[in-house]
Amino acid sequence: MTDLPDRWQPRGRTARLALWMGWLCLVALFVWCWQVMNRNTIWLFVQDAPRQAADIGSRMIPPRWSYLPELMGPLWDTLNMATLGTLLGVILAVPVAFCAARNTSPLPLVLRPAALFVIVASRSINSLIWALLLVAILGPGLLAGIIAIGLRSIGFIGKLLYEAIEETDPRQVEAVTATGASRAQVLNYAIVPQILPAFWGISVFRWDINIRESAILGLVGAGGLGLKLQNSLNTLAWPQVTTILLVILATVVLSEWVSARVRAAII
Repeated sequence: MTDLPDRWQPRGRTARLALWMGWLCLVALFVWCWQVMNRNTIWLFVQDAPRQAADIGSRMIPPRWSYLPELMGPLWDTLNMATLGTLLGVILAVPVAFCAARNTSPLPLVLRPAALFVIVASRSINSLIWALLLVAILGPGLLAGIIAIGLRSIGFIGKLLYEAIEETDPRQVEAVTATGASRAQVLNYAIVPQILPAFWGISVFRWDINIRESAILGLVGAGGLGLKLQNSLNTLAWPQVTTILLVILATVVLSEWVSARVRAAII
């Protein structure tokens, strides 16, 4: 047990000054952030926001259920975008993860930093930014959305997967290596069986996330439900907006349920 002091002792002069300086810096940071926020804020609009929100909310009710059949095609496109984008992300993330893990990277001094950079770059750029760039390059459509989802998924899947690879039991690797197995056989018989449950769980979890992200990529021209949502917002068709939001909500809830059941069955 750690020896505790016999009696309480007040902070020294240096500690008190450091504490007060820390609080002073926090207050100064808060004041500066408040000034930055207020610089371009029109407070008359903020004061009028509750009335505007109530007005738009009254226009959104009731939903236009007759618009629901027109959403089935975009909903199918959204599901395909999420599924194919997840598949693309998995295919690209697996070799990146093996190169990033310390115990499997063939060239730790070269490939590992490069793989970690790919993972960080993928996680740093939002899927909407990827979609904006790809729509400008490939033109509007589902292909840009699929590639954007795939590029965004590399960082998520690669990071969790390479951490799972590094946490594998080294005793199994040593046992397989002792039989004279090659490097590929060690990966196949000692490492891959240990990470398969994590791999499937990560993939299904990312698919669930990608359904939510693909539902809004149409806002930048990548197709799916987001495109219908953008068109309805542009024409101020608020009952249609409500219907689209309810379809997105139902899709996300269903995908969350499927993802949870699949991960529970695997893990």
